[in-house]
Amino acid sequence: MNLQGGNVEVDGYNRGTIRHAVGLMVTLTETAALKVRELLEQEGRSDIALRVAVQPGGCSGLRYAMYLDDATADGDMAGEQFGVRVIVDRMSAPYLSEAKIDFVDSLEASGFTIDNPMAQGSCACGNSFH
Repeated sequence: MNLQGGNVEVDGYNRGTIRHAVGLMVTLTETAALKVRELLEQEGRSDIALRVAVQPGGCSGLRYAMYLDDATADGDMAGEQFGVRVIVDRMSAPYLSEAKIDFVDSLEASGFTIDNPMAQGSCACGNSFH
């Protein structure tokens, strides 16, 4: 890992800009970033970011939330990955440590997936975790 002028470089790839001292813990794949950029283009606004959060709910107690947001709050961590601004709130950050967001489009499924090695378990439907 190489930190140069606020940019994070891992294995020769620019992983984004650190905007807060702690940095951005969630990672977007290039495929996920491409899909988010498509959604942002449909919105026609450049001031919107992808917000990733953890909220109470689901069978296992916690569930992921991802949505386009034009607001930031004190304590939010923000960074840019593959041309997408990503925001994570301070309460969600510990749950999203090491999480990777991807986008799949196959015959069996289409949508965003979150691979989170920090999750201790999930429910049978796969929509919540603990």
